[in-house]
Amino acid sequence: MTYHPKSDFLNVMMARGYLADCTDMQGLDDALRNGTVSAYIGYDATAASLHVGHLLNIMMLRWLQKTGHRPITLMGGGTTKVGDPSFRADERPLLTAEKINENISGMGRVFARYLSYGDGAQDALMLNNAEWLDNLNYLEFLRDIGRHFSVNRMLSFESVKSRLDREQSLSFLEFNYMILQAYDFLELNRRYGCALQMGGSDQWGNIINGIDLTRRVADQQLFGLTSPLLATSDGKKMGKSANGAIWLDGDMLSPYDFWQFWRNSTDADVGRFLKLYTELPVEECDRLGALQGSEINGAKVILANEVTTLLHGRAAAEAAEATARAVFEQGGVGQELEVVTLPADTVGDGLSVVKFLVEAGLVASGKEAKRLVAENGLRFNNDAVEDANALVTCEVIGAELKVSIGKKKHRLVRLG
Repeated sequence: MTYHPKSDFLNVMMARGYLADCTDMQGLDDALRNGTVSAYIGYDATAASLHVGHLLNIMMLRWLQKTGHRPITLMGGGTTKVGDPSFRADERPLLTAEKINENISGMGRVFARYLSYGDGAQDALMLNNAEWLDNLNYLEFLRDIGRHFSVNRMLSFESVKSRLDREQSLSFLEFNYMILQAYDFLELNRRYGCALQMGGSDQWGNIINGIDLTRRVADQQLFGLTSPLLATSDGKKMGKSANGAIWLDGDMLSPYDFWQFWRNSTDADVGRFLKLYTELPVEECDRLGALQGSEINGAKVILANEVTTLLHGRAAAEAAEATARAVFEQGGVGQELEVVTLPADTVGDGLSVVKFLVEAGLVASGKEAKRLVAENGLRFNNDAVEDANALVTCEVIGAELKVSIGKKKHRLVRLG
């Protein structure tokens, strides 16, 4: 029988589709009703920004705060030096301490858009596990913490087992990761009273380890809650596109391109995405997701506007919509298209269309450029380009040249 939670937070998690599994639904529900619960999600600093694949869990932290509890964003300044082996085919490349700190700074800017940080009981905390991991005494750690872990049990976790079953190497460095993550939960409970760890369903084993460790060492009851690993309706990994990751940093991906990612959602994903990535009422999300034909496109615009507003602000969302309308409906340029600057000396006396596209970084290869022209997928200033060998000169580019690749990718090329 489906559990019917009484706490606001678990109600939101279930109604909007965030919940995959929970270690103790009744116990967590009671804790949420009886006071402020501190909950954390860990983020290793493996890239300069977070991407759309992280957004579902960020929204969980946002809802936690909106329903009266305290979110903790735990930066993996320590664990990033090891690397999470969960469901990976190979070992992560190791980063320098300087690069890790630089990445943490970039990630922090994104979190500040979704959470309110401060010193109040429900204000979010941003912590770094390097604070307690960097100076661990190895022998003491093995004696006090390592003795609570069964290697047999650790080998049984699916994240590790799947790698060993494929006869892929798992280094001792990586094997330590799950112990360090479990220790994070213990330290967060000791220092900040944290009682709940959340994460994607691939983190289930790591979460269970932390709960068991804290029960053994500190005799504290902790909880774990996981979200589903999300894919689009056509089976693609959430947060990825043909052009790479959909970054949440405006300097790495323009608000316009972020808006377009959501506007280009498939019809079958609209209702689900509205519930997961916006704060519109569930009933409205269901209504919009059920629209058919051309009406679903209006729902996609609402989705794009709402998600972009949360990250980049209402003005950026409105500017992106106006640009999209100008580009797609009126054949214009718009104000928010990404600008590509090409040095004038690179153009020289002229480049072939193929070489121009490659030099401007608009295609990955000359072969792709030739195919684009052959399939009538390239336009300059809304005019079809039919000759892949035609010359693109400084005069052709002029003040700026609008380049359209297919129906959805548009750039302005300017001379630098």
